[in-house]
Amino acid sequence: MKLHFTKMHGLGNDFMVVDGVRQTVSLSAERIRQLGDRHFGIGFDQLLLVEAAQAAGHDFRYRIFNNDGGEVEQCGNGARCFAKFVSDRGLTSKSRILVETAKGVIAPEYLGDGQARVDMGRPRFAPAEIPFQAESEAICDDLQVGDAILSISVVSMGNPHAVQVVADVALAPVTQLGAAIENHPRFPQRVNAGFMQVVARDEIRLRVFERGAGETLACGTGACAAVVAGIRRGLLERRVRVHTRGGELTVEWPADDAAVTMTGPAVTVFQGEIDI
Repeated sequence: MKLHFTKMHGLGNDFMVVDGVRQTVSLSAERIRQLGDRHFGIGFDQLLLVEAAQAAGHDFRYRIFNNDGGEVEQCGNGARCFAKFVSDRGLTSKSRILVETAKGVIAPEYLGDGQARVDMGRPRFAPAEIPFQAESEAICDDLQVGDAILSISVVSMGNPHAVQVVADVALAPVTQLGAAIENHPRFPQRVNAGFMQVVARDEIRLRVFERGAGETLACGTGACAAVVAGIRRGLLERRVRVHTRGGELTVEWPADDAAVTMTGPAVTVFQGEIDI
């Protein structure tokens, strides 16, 4: 069986995007790991599967698999690529679509010229919704990692994030601390670990160690979570430029009871097919 796919990226966070509307797709976790291998497969941070919507009034279903084969709830950079993909492939004539994810409905909008904006929904902070083992919701929580006590902000953007503020993101021990935070026992479903440097009240630098993928060049939900965490800590304004290793995003959180929106690029690299 030949599987048709498109290779895409959002700020270097790269994806294998598969149309599950026009072709039958059945991939095991082992097969996804093989496809995700950068030496023996296609190579990607995440595989994005486009499916028909399950509920009336929605346009598509969006499924995300990390390159370790595990399915996850959300991917913001992927959502921008999703919007461009369904537009480019003629799967919809709409610019703004309603897309089902494992944690609710999001609204990506393809703006044209390689740019997309995503309504990511409202952030959540209750420990049970992260999930995170804590007695109550807090803006900051202490997390012991080895001999160190880290001050983290836990946020769900449909997937779990633990954000900490660092003096210089270039010098932050992202690989070592990121893996320890990702697998910390207080996060029963693991967590994405964000390292945020505040440059100005409307500008941050960010690196993210993603759950199941390691550090990526950019993380859209991580950017949203970092901005929300910074606003709640009193460090940031409501509209923020986020510099990642792969490029720049704009994240807005207009009010505490509002949805977070993220705007940035979506790029098609090539199309291909592979024997499965």
